[in-house]
This record gives sequence, structure tokens and C-alpha cells, in this order.
Amino acid sequence: MPPRFLRFHASLLGLCLLAAAAAPTASAAIYAERGFGERDGNGSIASDLNPAGLVAGIIMEEEGRRRAVTYQHGRIRELGTLGGAEGFTKAINIHGVVVGSAQTASGAWHAFHYDAAGGMRDLGTLGGTSSYATAITRDGTIAGYADTSGGDFHAFVTKADHSLQDLGTLGGASSYASGLNNHGVVVGTAQRGDGYRRAFVYRPGAGMQEIGTLPGGRISSATAINDAGLIVGASETEKRRWHAFAWDGKRMLDLGAMIGQGDSYATAVNAAGHVVGSVSIKGFEPMTFVYKEGVMTVRRRDDGLYLTNKITDAGLVVGAIYTGHKFQAFAVPSQASPAPPPRRNPLEWLLITFLISASGVALYQLRRRHRAGVTGQRMHFL
Repeated sequence: MPPRFLRFHASLLGLCLLAAAAAPTASAAIYAERGFGERDGNGSIASDLNPAGLVAGIIMEEEGRRRAVTYQHGRIRELGTLGGAEGFTKAINIHGVVVGSAQTASGAWHAFHYDAAGGMRDLGTLGGTSSYATAITRDGTIAGYADTSGGDFHAFVTKADHSLQDLGTLGGASSYASGLNNHGVVVGTAQRGDGYRRAFVYRPGAGMQEIGTLPGGRISSATAINDAGLIVGASETEKRRWHAFAWDGKRMLDLGAMIGQGDSYATAVNAAGHVVGSVSIKGFEPMTFVYKEGVMTVRRRDDGLYLTNKITDAGLVVGAIYTGHKFQAFAVPSQASPAPPPRRNPLEWLLITFLISASGVALYQLRRRHRAGVTGQRMHFL
């Protein structure tokens, strides 16, 4: 193993341990249940889980309609919409404030802020027709992306007056915010002037900075950041594969190289620096991974989740399992034992791709809407 890799791995591990020392203790109220008790035929996905054990989630009806909900102790709370038919959640903070997107009466999707006292509030757009909220801090700052008057999506973060601040791009037409930490640092993906998309970090007062790619790659995307500044996402490699990465502010660690084959995508990171994501290997079902304290564990779906949306500071990996017919919201401990992967069912791959698309995940929309300069490149982000 090259000395440069070892030096970076040591610095990353040190950053993880430093964050772990400051992480809050796990709440006894956190627990995992299989599904939300939804009606037979309906599916569910857990988007996020706060320290009080309150889950932000989605119920998917047989007919295809999505409902934004919270769930705790066997009780579902319907969050409603902004006058339309559907909604979905993306994140929840320590105070129980939920963000996501819901349809308006016209059918457009708008980012929302929801709390139990005030209900659902429309966050508006950047002059266009739609917006999507993806992350929220402890103090209620929200990040996401919205249409501009020119028709392109731009990343945003909310100001003190709850209006949307346009974060701009890296010289191209579009940008998407997907992660935010409690210091107001935003991460996501933005287009450069040459048309390629790159992971970015946006710091208050410093503007948007390109993170770069793994060696030889042309494209990258950042999905999450913790309060210690550790950023995770995925990057194309010189062999035109996709590998999960972790970036400590100086160098990028190739997590996909530890898996050894297929494509991998990091979706979340917790305060201790533990990273979760997905793995796609030709001939096998989609799998998930957990990277913690220098150890990479890949799991088949029978031993983990089919979708990994978040990893809590208490070490629960939050998302959904797949029963063969539908998704069910679930959370599993990050230390669960690994198992060998089964063969992939092509029909299930088709279903998961459809449902992820329907859930409004920003990175999947990025692949569909903006493929300039990456002809034939396949991206599978949860």
C-alpha cells in the first residue's frame, strides 16, 4: 500500500476518532421497527431518525402516491401537502422539524419546512417552478436545490429570514445541495464551465469550492458532511467506475477500492465518521456497505438494508428493506454481521430504480437531467 494512502488513512481515522469523542451518547428512545404498520400493499421508507426516536419517512401506496409522514412508538403522523396530492421527507433535526418536498395545487413540487406546532410551510423557489429540501441543521437552517427563472436548478441554503440564498455553480448551469452540517457548511454537486459535474463544499463567507475527483475521474458528487468536516460521496475513477469516497479537506480516500469490485456510492456519514452507502456488482443484487474505524463491511440485503439513507450518531443505519414485493422502513445496527451476496433478481433492480426515482432523490435526478460530457456513464445513487 503506498505511503501516501497510509498517511491519509491515518489522518482520516484521527478525524473520525476526534469526532467520536464529541458525539452525543445514544438515546435509549432509539429503536428499530419493520415498517410503519402501514396498510397491506403499501410500502414505506425511513428517510431519517432523530435522537428522540422520531422517524421522518415516506409511505408509498399501491397506486403510486407518496405521503410524507413521521413515525414514533407505533403512531403515524401525516404531514400533508402544499395543496397537491403527494409529498416526501428527506431529513429531521433534533427538535423534530422535518424537511422535504410536497406538491402544490398546481402539481409543482416545493420544498417544505414542517413542525408540529405550525404545520407545513412552503419554502418557495429561486424564481422557477420547483424546489427540493434535502438537509436541516440543529438550528433549522435548510439546504436543497430549486429552479431559477432560467430553468436550471441551483443549490440553496436558507437565510435568517427563511428566504433562499442561491449558492451559484462552479461556472456551469446547475448545482444541487445534498448535505449540510451544523456549522452551515453545504455540500453537493455543481456543473463546471466545461459541462462536467464536480462535488463541491460551500462555506459561509468563502463561497463554493470544487472538491475534485479520484485520480483519472471526470465527475464526482458529494452527498453528506459531518460537523468535523468529513465529506462523503462518489467519484468516477480512471477506469470509468464509480467509487465511494471520503474527503477530509485535503485528500480523498477511495472507499470503493476497499470493496474491490463494482460501483459504490456513499450516502451518509455520522459524527464518528462512520460511512454508509450502496454497492452494485454485476450479477448480484444491490448491496450496502458500512465503513467504520478503517474497516469496510459489505452486506447482502438479507443482513442489512436495501436502501441506506442515513447513519445516526448512535450507529443505526436508516433506510428500507425490500421484501420481494415492497419496501419497508427499517433501521439496523451498523455492527451487524456480514453475509455472502445472493444472485441479483433483474426485476427487483428495475423496481428499486423506479422507486428511488419516484422518491425525488436529487442525485438520481442529476444523472437523468444532466449527462453532458459523460455519454453512456451510468450512475446509481440512492
